Amino acid sequence: MHASFFLIGRNALVQVPLARRILNEGHTVAYHSFSHPLLARIAPSAAKADIDRGFAAVDEAVYGRAEHAPATPFFRFPGFASSPMLLEWLEQRGITVFGADLWVDDWNPISPQQELALALGRIEANQGGIVLLHDSKARTAAMLPALLRALKVRGYGVVHVVSPTPSVK
Repeated sequence: MHASFFLIGRNALVQVPLARRILNEGHTVAYHSFSHPLLARIAPSAAKADIDRGFAAVDEAVYGRAEHAPATPFFRFPGFASSPMLLEWLEQRGITVFGADLWVDDWNPISPQQELALALGRIEANQGGIVLLHDSKARTAAMLPALLRALKVRGYGVVHVVSPTPSVK
């Protein structure tokens, strides 16, 4: 089973082996800015610069080089804080912007069991959808196997989103 990881550029640069492992294990590497600011709340030039710096940092960490365009055309705004101007700019560059249908509040101090109950409740209420999880949270990693088993039992599947164009290798 594979997932899509939206990497923060500064984190990818500090965790190069982990960033490369994501790709080497067949997951999709995508982008989440360089420093995780709320991009709609900063100057447009600064927002664009942080996005481009994030593309370059992730590509440097994962592929060992940064090209003009990101290797995978997938991006998610930190905090979902987009703006019409930034959305248009990314669209003109052929970048697909992702959101989420639900999240499990894994940035809050809850137990893996509470997180599992919350995730399953929201997935059932929404009848599926894109679920936002944070891989940097140990409790989320601990909860994930139980979540995947429970989803399978309930008839849900996991969809691996891949780029229509090949990634840089």
